[in-house]
Amino acid sequence: MTSFRMQRINKQIQREISLLLEQRVKNEAAKNAIITGVDCTKDLESAKVYFTTVDPVVRDEVKKSLDKAAGALRSMLGKQLALRKTPSLAFFLDTSEEYGREMDRILDSLVYSAPEDTEEDEDREEEE
Repeated sequence: MTSFRMQRINKQIQREISLLLEQRVKNEAAKNAIITGVDCTKDLESAKVYFTTVDPVVRDEVKKSLDKAAGALRSMLGKQLALRKTPSLAFFLDTSEEYGREMDRILDSLVYSAPEDTEEDEDREEEE
């Protein structure tokens, strides 16, 4: 369980990276990333940045672009945040949305069968 302070730092890093990608990064492929979450270590040495894209086809290209821009993003992030250390950034594809859709599809495919009328079952049991 992360502390309230770490949750605040994670949200702040997520917000700042999103803004930096939108405003300051020139790589168009990296701008296609939607930052969905950040998980920073307690010592602020590293941060896992989770992203997704609208178009699933370009995900590999976006990941490569984000990995290339990680050092520049860390530098810009260090200037924006009031932290003693700026974590190194590692980008990971967030697959939770696809997982959720797959679970919904599976649940929708299950057919609910209503139980038989319980009074008829009780009557049958009494006759036997």
